[in-house]
Amino acid sequence: MSGALYNRDILALAVGSADFPLREGARHRVSVRAPLCGSAIILDIDTDEAGRVTGIGMHVEACALGQASATLLARHAEGKNLTEIGAARAAIAGWFAGEGDLPDWPGFDLLAAARDYPARHGAILLPFDAAVAALGEQAAPV
Repeated sequence: MSGALYNRDILALAVGSADFPLREGARHRVSVRAPLCGSAIILDIDTDEAGRVTGIGMHVEACALGQASATLLARHAEGKNLTEIGAARAAIAGWFAGEGDLPDWPGFDLLAAARDYPARHGAILLPFDAAVAALGEQAAPV
């Protein structure tokens, strides 16, 4: 059961989260915890004037699936804005709920086996939740 879920590709992605250390002086920093599984992430995001991601740093305390999801977010968020990352988060949640196709986020097919494990969904969504929170903070009126 867990062999298919925690495969070599997932584990390789999980260790990839270390390639994105926290960024001192980042424009946005959020700390988010998944209530069901206890996974946590501190996410730093830098953006340009248009609100597009220019850099990500993170500290992830999650299972291998949560760490893998964080790596996929960090590798592919550059140039994206709140609307695009929010849409990806909604597509992932919908797909987990049995609605729609596999989300159109690079590499997400590697997490497809997790769809059958609802207890892991929160950890996988967590990095996207954190990014939406960080970028939404930017969009809020000052």
